[in-house]
Amino acid sequence: MHSYKVKKLPKNTVEINLTIPTADILKEKNEAFLRLQKELTVEGFRKGKVPVPIAQKHLSNDAIYQELMRILLPKIYEEILKKESLRPIMNPKIELIKAKENEDWEIKISLAEKPTVDLKEYKKAVKEVKAKSKKDDIWVPGKDKSPGEKNPEAEKSKLLNPILEAILKEVKVEVSDLILEEELSHRLARLVDDVEKIGLTTDAYLKSKNLTMDQLKTGFRREIEDTYKLEFLLSEIADKENIKVEKEDLDKLLLNIKDEKERKIAGENSYYYASIIRKQKTLDFLLAL
Repeated sequence: MHSYKVKKLPKNTVEINLTIPTADILKEKNEAFLRLQKELTVEGFRKGKVPVPIAQKHLSNDAIYQELMRILLPKIYEEILKKESLRPIMNPKIELIKAKENEDWEIKISLAEKPTVDLKEYKKAVKEVKAKSKKDDIWVPGKDKSPGEKNPEAEKSKLLNPILEAILKEVKVEVSDLILEEELSHRLARLVDDVEKIGLTTDAYLKSKNLTMDQLKTGFRREIEDTYKLEFLLSEIADKENIKVEKEDLDKLLLNIKDEKERKIAGENSYYYASIIRKQKTLDFLLAL
């Protein structure tokens, strides 16, 4: 029977150190071999009818162990999540610490949980930004800005960034490094692809921007962290203020999509669109404070 230890790390990160006994590995390896044997096609034999000695020659140890891991690890992982009431928000990072033939296996599983958000006095921070904006907008003779008709939508739009910046400073939310590192890897890979498409090397691109790779990574990481923090804190505000998306909200959005095919696709992805509407409602709530 496998055993494990759960370690809670800072920033809503969890580490699971898992030990799987040799006897379990051997049993699972045999079952993995039988599964692969059923799918194996060798000249002169029908699929699934290849004799064991011949199948052993055609199936490498690596292929058998990959099949073992494909079935065994998700099963154990789900059991641990249920037993420990863990709620990861991304796929786990899995490291094989020790996986030798005829020995117990040791595996490290790292996962990120949804961060706890301390909203503190976020409403006060929003009101201070709005009060400062009103004060700055007062026109006096000599100012180069002339009084006139205001565009309410433009005014709102201008207020949004300072409001979000103020909330980011006020609210406490710690995003797991696992999330940041994964997103950073994706972003760097996309950048390399884009740079290569225009015929540049990464070094040439960095030189053109007068940046080092470390500076680029630091900038990306800061942007990624702020983006995730905003997502989590806006979701927390929506929960706390009971901001909901009604069926009518979704229907209204779908009606605005003229192309029938696009509307059908949007309807099938209603959860995604509901999350966008909820976020917009939350931003409107902040602007109205």
